[in-house]
Amino acid sequence: MKTDSLFAKIEAKISSGIDQKEGLQLICQLLYDRIESYDWVGYYLHHPEKKELVLHAYVGESTEHTNIPFGKGICGQVALSNKNFIVDDVNAQDNYISCSLDVKSEIVIPLFVNDKNIGQIDIDSHQLKAFTEKDAAFLTQVNRLAAKHLF
Repeated sequence: MKTDSLFAKIEAKISSGIDQKEGLQLICQLLYDRIESYDWVGYYLHHPEKKELVLHAYVGESTEHTNIPFGKGICGQVALSNKNFIVDDVNAQDNYISCSLDVKSEIVIPLFVNDKNIGQIDIDSHQLKAFTEKDAAFLTQVNRLAAKHLF
């Protein structure tokens, strides 16, 4: 995965005054298109009044999980923990919300604005153990860019 050139492309696109929804969608599309093991990419943001996540942008198969309560599933756990979560095998997780039988692994990275968790990027893969700490570090950088330019 050549993340340096992808990171530069994301930065160039979202630093040009693009609006939030379009910017998040663009990030999802670029990650989905450029990284083979990223089979579903989405951004969930915190609901302003409820303790739940709301799907704001995604690329991949449609999902019925457009609202996720805090604490439920991998995304809901990250909303409470404020920590990266890499799942090598989703079938080994008790608190996993299945989006597709094809999903084998998942990574969720919180999105911070002014040190406050306001959402997260969620990525699913059809491969077991598809994500590493390198993915986590790269996606953390992507989220910092999103926070800087879109919020």
